[in-house]
Amino acid sequence: MNIAVRTEREGDSLRLVPVGAFDVAHAPAVAQAVAQVPPDLEGCRSIDLDLTHLDRIDGAGAVLLARFLDRLDVDGDRTRIVADRNPEAARLITLYRHKRAESTPAPPRAMGLLATIGAVAADLPARITDTLDFTGRCIAAVPKIVTSPRSVDWHSLPRLVQEIGADALPVTSSANLLVGVIIGFLGVSQLGRFGAVVYVPELVVVAHFRELGPLVTAIVVAGRSGAGLASEIATMKVSEEIDALRSMKFDPMLWLVVPRCLALVLVVPLLTWVGDALALLGGFFATEAITNLTPRAYILATMDAITPSHFFGGLIKTPFLALAIGLIACAQGLATQGGAAAVGARTTTAVVLAIFGVIVINSLFTLFYVAVGV
Repeated sequence: MNIAVRTEREGDSLRLVPVGAFDVAHAPAVAQAVAQVPPDLEGCRSIDLDLTHLDRIDGAGAVLLARFLDRLDVDGDRTRIVADRNPEAARLITLYRHKRAESTPAPPRAMGLLATIGAVAADLPARITDTLDFTGRCIAAVPKIVTSPRSVDWHSLPRLVQEIGADALPVTSSANLLVGVIIGFLGVSQLGRFGAVVYVPELVVVAHFRELGPLVTAIVVAGRSGAGLASEIATMKVSEEIDALRSMKFDPMLWLVVPRCLALVLVVPLLTWVGDALALLGGFFATEAITNLTPRAYILATMDAITPSHFFGGLIKTPFLALAIGLIACAQGLATQGGAAAVGARTTTAVVLAIFGVIVINSLFTLFYVAVGV
């Protein structure tokens, strides 16, 4: 079958006449015929596509002709499809050109400072609504754990405890140990001016047990495990594994979110407890290195300073901090749309929001303790 694109030129106007079958069976010949046209377009301002002599056309041929017309439009030529004799072919080509135009994203416009603040403020109610909606669905999923325990992926819980807890132990322990050293050095440098070095052990206990221990541990977990959870669920979302779970009648909230939040609630208090012990050791080394305080005196002062209010006041915070990390990480992962770039963006957002949420919750607990006199 003869497949070609004839040209009929009159001055600066040109008529393109496709001839033959422009379908997928003859796609190589169609592509070659279209590629041979450009040399005849020199100096043209108006180009008409006459579909009268087309024997048949399908999506493949329409794609080739639509892309060819798009290139001509980009080059500054004015193109038009003559649809009188073959309206179905013209409609098919036009439809594909419209889809291409709609799928082309508009270039982002640079916004000034006030416009950016306005956009953030306008988007805030929607973000709050989404957060409350996700939290509500999490709360609504809790009774289903009792009525339908098989809807939760309990088999993944040991793996999650290993990844979130045991694997994170070196970095959280090191961070708390160094914080204890910092508090010790700071306490000696400040309290030593008043001859009150004996109060350094109490400073380490109060500062770390009540505030810095839970806060530092939660921030490290948010940066390490929170990012991992968010990227894992985001990858599952873009690879359509979440849709596969829904098609098999599994609720992602129960199957994915509940085990991860439960693992965080279990391990973060343990990581905080280990971090508190290492912070005491760090404060001990720092104090003994630059003062004449005996180890026995330091240990006795530390034991006197460790009271139930100091010890449990910090540990009570940790489940709430862990729950905030898990909910934020899972919510950002489930909200992912797009490809690999969206996974990275959501992971970054999850870490930032988790750290900010940890700081806010810790501050609220501190205000509450001050208000009730604990």
